[in-house]
Amino acid sequence: MSTISEISTGSINESLPTTLFRFATAGSVDDGKSTLVGRLLHDSKAILADQLDAVARTSADRGFGGDKGGIDLALLTDGLRAEREQGITIDVAYRYFATDRRSFILADCPGHVQYTKNTVTGASTADAVVVLIDARKGVLEQTRRHLSVLQLLRVAHVIVAVNKIDLVDFSESVFRGIEADVQQVGRELGLGSDGISDLLVIPVSALDGDNVVDRSERTPWYTGPALLEVLETLPAADELESHLESFRFPVQLVVRPQGALAPDAVAAGLDVEAYRDYRAYAGQITEGSVKVGDQVSVLTPGQSPRTTTVVGIDFAGDSLAEAAAPQSVALRLADEFDVARGDTIAAAGTVREASADLYAALCWLSPKPLREGQKVLVKHGTRTVQGMVRNVSGKLDLATFKLEAASSLELNDIGNAQLRLAAPLPLENYLHHRRTGAFLVIDPLDGNTLAAGLVKDHPGDHEDERYSI
Repeated sequence: MSTISEISTGSINESLPTTLFRFATAGSVDDGKSTLVGRLLHDSKAILADQLDAVARTSADRGFGGDKGGIDLALLTDGLRAEREQGITIDVAYRYFATDRRSFILADCPGHVQYTKNTVTGASTADAVVVLIDARKGVLEQTRRHLSVLQLLRVAHVIVAVNKIDLVDFSESVFRGIEADVQQVGRELGLGSDGISDLLVIPVSALDGDNVVDRSERTPWYTGPALLEVLETLPAADELESHLESFRFPVQLVVRPQGALAPDAVAAGLDVEAYRDYRAYAGQITEGSVKVGDQVSVLTPGQSPRTTTVVGIDFAGDSLAEAAAPQSVALRLADEFDVARGDTIAAAGTVREASADLYAALCWLSPKPLREGQKVLVKHGTRTVQGMVRNVSGKLDLATFKLEAASSLELNDIGNAQLRLAAPLPLENYLHHRRTGAFLVIDPLDGNTLAAGLVKDHPGDHEDERYSI
């Protein structure tokens, strides 16, 4: 399985992955994120002819490209009217494309500080994030903020694209200086120290296409791969972590037809009587894998774990012997336990006792500040419970990457807090369980998301103990 370090030295695994790959872009304002995405789509032949013609007409009407007749590639992703008028990205724009090697889901995230919450949204499910830096400006505070978020989210692959390299005459010294600054920030943050994330810096010109899809002859001093070459070769997070994580399955729905099947199912040949006593639990496997015959525990808040055996795995009308993340399946169990939406089915003996004390790192996403004593809702997996903020222990200083004292969190702050839950939940450290260790903090009054949270280990019996980010 290839890693960024292997790719950057030319040691690419020839057995290229065929899985779906999710990646996002991030960066400061006007670093060229949308143009880079447009260049990827354009040069990988992922744009329909009529869409390309429409963008070309709009570009010509605005005088973009002058006599050369170039097109504004950013128009391929900036879909909102306000985005097109201002030349900025406001919302996360999702695009789907494929090459002959791989299929991609791309999230183009905005660069303004006020839209950092959108970057958290786009990066939270990404296998890789491409962070853009303007070669004329170097590492900015927003760059440090984005890298902090990516380290906190444990994004598997971080690729820093030093864009607009053409505007500094393809200077190797400029690139090497920025590369050294990025690597220094990475070391300060601990990017890669957990053995999962890695970091690569690439010089690119999104406008002209240098090192985006094909390697450029105008950067002979750069011997690494082009951006698309990296994206086509990197393993997805599920491939990297599948052997590290135990089976986790939040129940979304109890399937109990009791002989009443939908007309299309009957028309497809399913026997009504065969499903009269059918009972299964549907959802998405968030971590690990499960086989028929495996011992599992059913976790219900307020109850002790109940152990049983998996006797069947159903998927799209077929029975499977084994399933793995991120498949959506229906599990049949040997015992008829009372299992409902919000419960979790996990590999037996791998889950610690549920807790109502939640210690977490929070990415605060709301203009409403976080205050001690505030009542919130916590959504963990498929269950939502009430909670109260017991204390805020500090927030991250983006200049020093150290935790400084704080009693509240404001918009775009990253900090630590302790919450008390109305019902115990099977909380697991995000460092080891990226999906089951994440949760949302929700405003109980209007239902808006206040923060993205990452579970940290319980610090012990003493409430005055604190964790660093």
